[in-house]
Amino acid sequence: MDRDRILMGVVGRPHGVRGLVRVHSYATVPEDLTAYGTLTDDRGQVWTLRWRGDGIAELRDAAGQPVAGREAAQALVNRRLYIARASLPEPDQDEFYFADLIGLLVHEQGGRSLGRVLVVHDYGAGVSLEIGGEGRAPLILPFTQACFPVIDIVAGRIEAVLPDEVEIQGELSPEAGEVSPAVGEAS
Repeated sequence: MDRDRILMGVVGRPHGVRGLVRVHSYATVPEDLTAYGTLTDDRGQVWTLRWRGDGIAELRDAAGQPVAGREAAQALVNRRLYIARASLPEPDQDEFYFADLIGLLVHEQGGRSLGRVLVVHDYGAGVSLEIGGEGRAPLILPFTQACFPVIDIVAGRIEAVLPDEVEIQGELSPEAGEVSPAVGEAS
């Protein structure tokens, strides 16, 4: 993984016929994507971005030329846009850039290895880490202080506390009533 740059957005579908594109920004405030200066895509091309509407942007190449038309914009769909890692401030204590978590070793408090962080998921309802290793099914855990009390980026290690699991057997239907957490049976 390239630790010198951070994925900050992805080019979406064209908007109109003049070369504008939709851009999905991974910045906390999407408009902040312009504050980082130039962006580099996954092919090494350098771009600057100007917002033209809600999620709609004009991309200009290194020579300052805008994308020339819908067909040229279509060719950019799914291009990943990166910024230099050095252009970001250091995160505060107990804050992390997702890119810094990927690849870290994860161990239970007792020392048993769970694998490495493969992916950081954020679908809007909370961040989760996908952990896996060779010959293991992936494990997805919520990225909370309770599940990950120790994260040491410098040492490349995360300590995990696996949450209790509840397994409900059988099928539930609206007629089944509520499930009692103590016994796992419908009431």
